[in-house]
Amino acid sequence: MLRRPYVPLLVTGLALACGMLAPSGTQASEGPHPGSRVTATTVAGPAAAAPTLIHPQRKYLGVFREGAPSSMRPVEEFGQLTGKQPNLVLYYAGWGDGFHASGVRNAWNRGALTVVSWEPHGTTLAAVARGDSDAYVRRYAAAVRTLGIPVAISFADEMNGDWEDWGTTSATPEEFVAAWRRVHRIFDEAGADRVIWTWSPNITNAIGDSVRLADYDPGDAYVDWTGIVGYFTDWDPHTFDELFGPTIDEVRALSRRPLLILETGAVPGARRAEHIRELCEGIRARPDVIGFSWFDKKARADWRLETEGDGIAAFRSCVADERYGFDVRGLPFGSR
Repeated sequence: MLRRPYVPLLVTGLALACGMLAPSGTQASEGPHPGSRVTATTVAGPAAAAPTLIHPQRKYLGVFREGAPSSMRPVEEFGQLTGKQPNLVLYYAGWGDGFHASGVRNAWNRGALTVVSWEPHGTTLAAVARGDSDAYVRRYAAAVRTLGIPVAISFADEMNGDWEDWGTTSATPEEFVAAWRRVHRIFDEAGADRVIWTWSPNITNAIGDSVRLADYDPGDAYVDWTGIVGYFTDWDPHTFDELFGPTIDEVRALSRRPLLILETGAVPGARRAEHIRELCEGIRARPDVIGFSWFDKKARADWRLETEGDGIAAFRSCVADERYGFDVRGLPFGSR
């Protein structure tokens, strides 16, 4: 779903950080160098005996809010609104932007993992695949390695739709897979190994049967999470299973990797509270869905939670569940 205008990220020095309380009952580690990999055999889903960042036993509660993670105040305010502090912070980076190390550090120091939605505007996937951006990607990977803090990266999300510069009208599935694998390989060569690679298609029932996710999947050797993008609207299905089920079924035919609802929201109106309850109950019923991230911005629709009291109440009830929220600093990175 095209739900936001593209605004390039400008990183200008260290960001101003504001306090954010870690969830009660968690043990936070100190220092910026956590998340060492474990060597246990990769498990099939998030319900591993020993929880990790990749396979947590509890759910991520995420949010996109403008200004974060340069400042964590927007995230803290969202936590005050909803009754629980998010432990996942999403932001958007343009192709050519530097790695936002200070923002990732801000989030981590307050118990949250950052997800970078890395959007290749101003180039083509064919150009990325043939190496035109290698020098830039190497610099980015080196910055990620130097920081040493785990981060999730969603490269070229919603690739199965026709509205993005890298979508179905601008690139082939083969170009997408080749570009993804090339970027991944450069990170591996740079030693930037604390990245949770997040492959993020849009819900398929908004697209039709002509586009097959199997054609766009880089494979388990290159992907850690599947991040699904889908929004509750007045014209789309109104239940979790109807909105996300077809996509989950198609993904599950490809892989058992953990699922994250990477971007979601519900349009204001009479059904917003109902939609939020559907989102919550649907995720609660699926151990393989490790959480969600709310797109809290006024764009083509006003996705901001604060606009409706009934929606706020439903959201607060949802995330009051003890399964939501944990201090990410207390978990190892995990194995793939």
